[in-house]
Amino acid sequence: MVRMIDRRQWLASAASALAAPAQTRKPNIIFILADDLGYADLGCTGDATVKSPNIDGIARDGVRFTDFTVCWPACTPSRSAILTGRYPQRNGLYDMIRNNEVNWKFQFTEENYATSPEMTLGLDTRETTIGQVMKSAGYRTGVIGKWDSGRARRFLPLQRGFDFFYGFANTGIDYYTHARYGVPSMFRGNDRIQEPGHATDLFQREALRFIREAGSNPYFLYLPFNAPHGASTFDKSAQQEEPKYMAMYKDDRRALYKAWISHLDDAVGAILAEVRARGQENDTLVMFSSDNGGTGKKNGPLRGGKSSLWEGGYRVPLLARWPGQIPKGQVTNEFATTLELLPTFAKAAGTTLPKVKLDGFDLMPVLQGKAKSPRTEMFWQKQGDKAARSGRWKWLDSGGGKGLFDLSADPGETADLSSSKPEVAAMMQGKWQAWRKEMDASEPRGPFRDY
Repeated sequence: MVRMIDRRQWLASAASALAAPAQTRKPNIIFILADDLGYADLGCTGDATVKSPNIDGIARDGVRFTDFTVCWPACTPSRSAILTGRYPQRNGLYDMIRNNEVNWKFQFTEENYATSPEMTLGLDTRETTIGQVMKSAGYRTGVIGKWDSGRARRFLPLQRGFDFFYGFANTGIDYYTHARYGVPSMFRGNDRIQEPGHATDLFQREALRFIREAGSNPYFLYLPFNAPHGASTFDKSAQQEEPKYMAMYKDDRRALYKAWISHLDDAVGAILAEVRARGQENDTLVMFSSDNGGTGKKNGPLRGGKSSLWEGGYRVPLLARWPGQIPKGQVTNEFATTLELLPTFAKAAGTTLPKVKLDGFDLMPVLQGKAKSPRTEMFWQKQGDKAARSGRWKWLDSGGGKGLFDLSADPGETADLSSSKPEVAAMMQGKWQAWRKEMDASEPRGPFRDY
């Protein structure tokens, strides 16, 4: 039997359809990652001596987080969590991929490098990466810069869900020779290449190429620069930055570090200008962060730095901009981590999450100021060093110090409260042990886990 619709109903339905907004295209997503950038080493995060107007502009036009952390206080495991949305202890890449012999001036040949950790270890191939997630959503996907998740071909980006790769796959290079302690390390796709130019300029060039080649198709660009990480080279006197950037910081004892930041900032500016020139600004989510805290005393009010489990080792800037979706000029104290990135990007792309245990959530409602962060706890382990966060409490047990701290009143971790609040310290230790038990019970992943 055919159900009849009267004329008034039909007109109302038609009017509603005409009034409905047209389906918008999927947003482009650009995630820019600095390397070893300190918590307070941008103009917008507290250092007025650093010239970073383009990066600061992301915060001005969007939101800046003051309580955002990575999952490990140094390169490789931190990046593994970004790529998978899973704790490093769950995805298996929970320590550095590094040839420590360079610390004793050992010069690798191609033959002995081929069997070294930097060449043979990587993110377990059973892990699903953000590249695979976004590619399944119809995105053109690219990595430009520091991959640091395995250099053997099976670990490289083109085999992990990315359409485009230009950069290096180990933990650091010389800015001009692109070698890591003498071993040429730059790749285009799966092939090693050698070409002249400062790494930051080359990464800018390739990012512009990637955006232009994407045309009108949605793209996901993971852009992990190596700046302002120190150069990985035996010759510590070799030039690592252009004179024009060094001239910006005359007589500054941190001139080279700040010059690297300003060079990075110019690259970010050029990329954002390209997005704007293509009329894609309102269709592009841009996020900026760092892979870990800065080296030395480069973390503003926070204690410690890179490689430590003090706040300065893993609390980093997070800036996000998406015109029309994220309000301008917002600063939030909501707690969030890099575990949230993969779910956030997947949700923005309108695609499903991988069918594995993820450790984060969609951050977009928090970015938009519509919701509080559901993140209340976080856990870290770096070899024998342990730390836990629950609400305002931070518990630390490490070779560099230990204690219980109230981060709401003492973000600099100056007052150990473990003696006056032993019950809280015991509770926090118990939470860490429960987390560790969960990690141990998860399906094992390499390269380090014994199974």
